[in-house]
Parts: sequence; structure tokens; C-alpha cells
Amino acid sequence: MSTPTTTPTPTPTTTEDDNLQSRLPDPIQLFPEMGGVAAAMTKVAHNGLIPKTTIALVHLRAGQIVGSTYHTVRQADILRKSGEAEERITAVASWRDAPYFTDAERVALELVEAVLNPNPFGERVPDELFARASAHYDDKALWTLTLAISQIYFFIPVALIAKPIPGKPLGRNYSK
Repeated sequence: MSTPTTTPTPTPTTTEDDNLQSRLPDPIQLFPEMGGVAAAMTKVAHNGLIPKTTIALVHLRAGQIVGSTYHTVRQADILRKSGEAEERITAVASWRDAPYFTDAERVALELVEAVLNPNPFGERVPDELFARASAHYDDKALWTLTLAISQIYFFIPVALIAKPIPGKPLGRNYSK
């Protein structure tokens, strides 16, 4: 007696097949000045003092921490398009024991975790973590990293509440 074979249903790899809908329309339609705010934040975060890769790794980790599919897909895509190895991208969630990150990247990932995760036993960013970050980044670079974390922090509620469509380019990631 032969066992019937079943063909597995392919898992969609793009949002083209998903019929996903955003909850809200593109905020730029309602608040055009938000485009200037976003552009200014991007200009500050990408001023050249912190590698773009480090910023994308930090943004990816922030998206993972808050459970934002939109941010994790977007930042992973940015990293892939910049030529990052798949091992580095997938290991961001387990960066502490992954061998793929520099000490400067590790302290940046630790910093975003400290900012986003409550610490019931003390400061979120203790002096010891700040000192380690200061060992890798001068004041202006540390401000850049701080503002890069602020940038993703600004967009986290947008992603969690409005639910832009993951994988769609900016300007086409809202369906309403």
C-alpha cells in the first residue's frame, strides 16, 4: 500500500501574496511635515560617525525586542542589500554569544536593549555600560548612536499601531 504524497503549501516570501492591509493610512498623507522630521532624523543618524551597518543592526534588534515584524523585515532587508552576511543578520537576536559582531557593535546592541527593556533593579543604562560605550565612541558618535536609537524608538509606535505592510518600500507600505 502506498502512502499518498502531499505537496506542502509554499510559504509566502513576499507580501505580494499576503493581501496584508495596514490599519491606518500613510501618516505623510495626513501630516506632510512628518516627512521632514523623518528626513532630519535620518540625516542625524547617518552622519557618518557610526557605520550604517551598526545603525541597521541596532534598529533590527529594537524591532526584535518590541515584536515588530515591520521593523525586523525592513532592517534585515537593509542589511542584506548592503551586503551583510546572513549569519550576522540572523544572529542579532542572539548577539551575546554569536561570534559575528565587533566589540563596538556589541556595546551598541547592548545599549539599545538597555534603553528598550525595563530594569526593575536600577538604571536602564548603568554607568558601567555607558563607560563601555564611551570606550568605543567619542561624545559626538555616542550622541549619534543615542539619536539613532531615538529614531527607531520614534517609529516603533507607528509600526505597532498603524501596522505598515512589511516588505513594501516606503511610500507603498500603507494600504488605506
